[in-house]
Amino acid sequence: MDERNAADVGDADALRALASSCRPVVIRKHCSHWPAVAAAARGTDAAMAYLAQYDAGLTAEYFSAPASLAGRYHYGAGISGFNFLREVIAVRDALARISANALGERETGYMGSLPTEAHFPGFAVDNPSMLLDGHVRPRLWVGNRSTVACHYDSYDNLACVVAGRRRFTLYPPEAIGDLYIGPIDHTLSGQPVSMVAGVAEDTDAYPRFAAARAKAIDVELYPGDALYLPKLWWHQVEALDSINILVNYWWDGFSAGPDSPYAALLLAMIAIAERPASERAAWRAYFDHYVFRVDGHPLAHLPEEKHGVLGPLAQGNYGRIRTLVMRMLRGS
Repeated sequence: MDERNAADVGDADALRALASSCRPVVIRKHCSHWPAVAAAARGTDAAMAYLAQYDAGLTAEYFSAPASLAGRYHYGAGISGFNFLREVIAVRDALARISANALGERETGYMGSLPTEAHFPGFAVDNPSMLLDGHVRPRLWVGNRSTVACHYDSYDNLACVVAGRRRFTLYPPEAIGDLYIGPIDHTLSGQPVSMVAGVAEDTDAYPRFAAARAKAIDVELYPGDALYLPKLWWHQVEALDSINILVNYWWDGFSAGPDSPYAALLLAMIAIAERPASERAAWRAYFDHYVFRVDGHPLAHLPEEKHGVLGPLAQGNYGRIRTLVMRMLRGS
């Protein structure tokens, strides 16, 4: 696991260089200077009081589960239900319940992915990351001990620990076939999750999981530390203490326009996935040639001025290709 000190990753250009390698990196003490981290170091009451001063008075989704589940949020018996409850309550009430849980732990609870700009205005100004510009808005996660099921995100992620320890178990994108992924349209909270990692890990029922576990990277973060997590890396996240606060940033630094790779994946599912195996193999060759470019640019044998719509996207070709696609989808 690559680890750097904050001084070694000091600006947005350094972070972009890390992102281009698509490998996770721990950045120790990246946010150790934040007032939020200093408040959390004074204890649970100080940490929660610090957040409460920014509370905008809005509501948010609050997840809770009996303490007997030890914070392992997942599907229930079968995948038709879940082992936790979710409700929309005032943020201040959720903070109070989380604080109370830390004392008696009758239940575990958390709020996740709250845009600080809306729910905690002023927090980001007082606790800034020098690695991202102001267009990337932070989100806040606060709760008790919990295990967030192994999932992936389609954006790059900078996760900054404010309070409590966090253990990340990471699996590379190519481990997807060994993680026994659940449905993509019936999920715990947006993204599909592994049905085995951190839940059963029964190699008899899930024999391929052993191959994924052999590729796993385990890392523990402390208050003030950050993790750069590339898009599409699978990750299980354990909040290890009675109160845990994390701030994260999601962004896509290499997007050429509004269309997402995931949208292209879904379209490929309906256009290609159920064709005969031999035809799928033929299409794979074309994807490798034109999209993944395993042998370089597909028109490298021609002068650049002859590349047409396969020239640089920034030179108007993004819009030209998008127009072609939209015409095809409209059937015109």
